[in-house]
Amino acid sequence: MEAQALTSLPSLKDVAEHILSSRRITRQDQRLLLVLTASSSEDLDLISQVFDRLRRGLLKVVD
Repeated sequence: MEAQALTSLPSLKDVAEHILSSRRITRQDQRLLLVLTASSSEDLDLISQVFDRLRRGLLKVVD
């Protein structure tokens, strides 16, 4: 069952774009960012954008 859950994970790009477009980050989003592996410079750039906006207070942290 756990293996099935791993195959249904969204891509890092999808998670980051959802966070940036909604201007909100949930605990689940945070966990996904930690679990998903950045596979390109584009992924790393998206992660940087998320954390930069968090630092500047431009993202709302919600549960």
